[in-house]
Amino acid sequence: MGFEKLKNESDLHIMGTYSRFPVCIVEGNGAVAVSDEGKEYIDFGSGIGVNSLGYCDKDWSGAVAKQAALLQHTSNLYYTKPQVAVAKKIVSKSGLNKVFFCNSGAEANECAVKVARKYAFDKYGAGRNKIITLKNSFHGRTVTTLSATGQDVFHNYFFPFTEGFDYAIANDFQDTVSKLDDSVCAVFLELVQGEGGVVPLDKNYVKELYDYCCDNDILFMVDEVQTGIGRTGTLFCFEQYGILPDVITLAKGLGGGLPIGACVTGHKAADVLTSATHGTTFGANPVCCAAAECVLNKIDSDFLNDIRKKSEYMFSKIKQMPGVSRVRGLGMMMGIELESGDSKSVVSECLNNGLLVLTAKMALRLLPPLNISWDELERGINILGSVLTKLFAWKKV
Repeated sequence: MGFEKLKNESDLHIMGTYSRFPVCIVEGNGAVAVSDEGKEYIDFGSGIGVNSLGYCDKDWSGAVAKQAALLQHTSNLYYTKPQVAVAKKIVSKSGLNKVFFCNSGAEANECAVKVARKYAFDKYGAGRNKIITLKNSFHGRTVTTLSATGQDVFHNYFFPFTEGFDYAIANDFQDTVSKLDDSVCAVFLELVQGEGGVVPLDKNYVKELYDYCCDNDILFMVDEVQTGIGRTGTLFCFEQYGILPDVITLAKGLGGGLPIGACVTGHKAADVLTSATHGTTFGANPVCCAAAECVLNKIDSDFLNDIRKKSEYMFSKIKQMPGVSRVRGLGMMMGIELESGDSKSVVSECLNNGLLVLTAKMALRLLPPLNISWDELERGINILGSVLTKLFAWKKV
């Protein structure tokens, strides 16, 4: 089937919820994706941060195939070894206590909302149910996680939204604290606002807010869906902020390409959800858990150190490119502000030249595979540099 026929079939049979690029990806290896026409692309998006080990890592593929041949699914009515193995690793590596497995970041965030509200209900009774998130945040596309998202652009069409959320100004401690009255059960934030433009939060703000929440028994919850699993140079982004949240949520890179999410609770909230208070049919699927265990096994101290080295290299190179006004982010999660603000034309030109990149608001967003080779990284950087030189070098004259 040629590309145009494939596109027509897609338009006919699949809801138009995505504005897709005119490329059909059929295979990949490492950080290189290959189209149906045989063209190679260095992938600096990794499936929006999902392919943490790139395409078809041999260890990952082997773990998935082995588990698929043993047991592809049972249900959470029974115990499985892969589920316990992954939960044990997450708990050990995070310093938290218990895990609920689901299928996506939005589902993990929905679980966190339920944890926070039931924690407060069990301890204080009805009325303490509001959750404070930040303006410019993004927590998912379900009705409740859209309500948690602090961006007006998402608050449309699907009324009525779930009640019980309010939005504070990021990095403004006084504004945030002014909203923390007796009706609030939790604060929920991203330490790097991904869809909001790859904007890291100020460390002093986070620490001060964390201490306030600890002193006032307000759960401090961190959305690590995009920042977690090594993306920012530590296994969890919260490690760089000197805090231990009450709840974190994970997804994206955890499964290395298969759908798995996790809501992880510390000691205060570990036993809040009891039998029948939450559930999932597909969560903790054995094949997805086998994939996640492989990912976690790979991300050791040497792996993380390599991420940080590659991050430093990328930041230093990109800062010097034409048209770049600022590079922000942590680890291999970076946003590039352009002098023109025209990121879409850069994305299109990169695509034409064999590089896949993303956007976040007006910024270019880069989320390369965490184990991208130095050769692949250099190839991608060179393509980006040549594109920016072509589009912006004339402005330097």
